[in-house]
Amino acid sequence: MVTNASLIDDFGAAGGLSSRQTHWEALSDKVMGGVSHAQMRQRTYQGSTCIELTGAVSLENNGGFVQLALDLDAKGQNVDARCYTGIRMRVSGNGERYGVHLRTAGLARPWQSYRAQFDAKETWADVMLPFSSFVPHRVDGAMDLRMLRRLGFVAIGRAFDAELRIAHLEFYV
Repeated sequence: MVTNASLIDDFGAAGGLSSRQTHWEALSDKVMGGVSHAQMRQRTYQGSTCIELTGAVSLENNGGFVQLALDLDAKGQNVDARCYTGIRMRVSGNGERYGVHLRTAGLARPWQSYRAQFDAKETWADVMLPFSSFVPHRVDGAMDLRMLRRLGFVAIGRAFDAELRIAHLEFYV
């Protein structure tokens, strides 16, 4: 990876602890009555230490998502990402399409976010998502890069089995 970057996580710490001293958590639509289930684990895959999200996305009971989420600051403060172009990640998966959802301090509702998508192939690939590719979801206005708070990797919107691995994650210039 490049030197003009800011590490979010290299997945080297145990117990879901990120390089930013915050913890990854697996979530599902069960928080709103759905029946999808999510699991998270740290492992080695094809020679790379990574975090893995697995689960079954179900549309039953108005559900439809599983998520791997991370607060970006250990003290709950805003992260100013204006000097970066976007997010770079090393990912692999089961060939499905996944989303990266960003939340800012200005969002009040849990369903609000800024979203971009990517495909996760079986072999490792570096994916770059410029901030300009993130689309507001149930939000009026553009994303304020001075106020980033949370990042999520999400399998959403259709019934399928999720299998997503992330080995490196950073803001890039």
